[in-house]
Amino acid sequence: MPAPDSPDLPFPVPHWPDWQPDIQATLVFVHQGDQVLLIEKLRGIGAGKINGPGGKIDPGETPEQCAVRECEEELHIKVLDPVKRGELWFAMSDLPDIHCHVYTATQFEGEPTATDEAIPYWCEISKIPFDRMWEDDAFWLPQALAGESFDARFLFENEKIHWQEILFGEEAPAKWRDRLS
Repeated sequence: MPAPDSPDLPFPVPHWPDWQPDIQATLVFVHQGDQVLLIEKLRGIGAGKINGPGGKIDPGETPEQCAVRECEEELHIKVLDPVKRGELWFAMSDLPDIHCHVYTATQFEGEPTATDEAIPYWCEISKIPFDRMWEDDAFWLPQALAGESFDARFLFENEKIHWQEILFGEEAPAKWRDRLS
């Protein structure tokens, strides 16, 4: 990856403390044993890709409340034990900039059901189809499913990473934004 001040980057890496995303969002990855519940996204940003359920945080809603609501809307399940694992910071050249709160959960009520937003399916964690996902997922999802905290920042152009910075471990939550912009 080029250095943050490299002329090879499509646009400058943001000064992250002052950076303001266009969208505040969440992602949730429900997992049990060696299986993770994934979705094929049917509409919106990332339509056609594999991901976890999630979406935009509504005004007045906390990230955790959004995570629970999005699972209910997209899959008709209620996650019971969401745990925040990390934050994703996406500066994008061709899409809105996104700040995403990532949760994992192991318990839920209901039966994962296809909706007009998503088709759910269980997948072995060792066989996650990273080739059908956003390029960044391979760099942090396995660690999140293993219970690690992370903070990850990416510079994307045309769905390709041009720069990244990822921190794992106990220091990661100190970089999280506890407030919503």
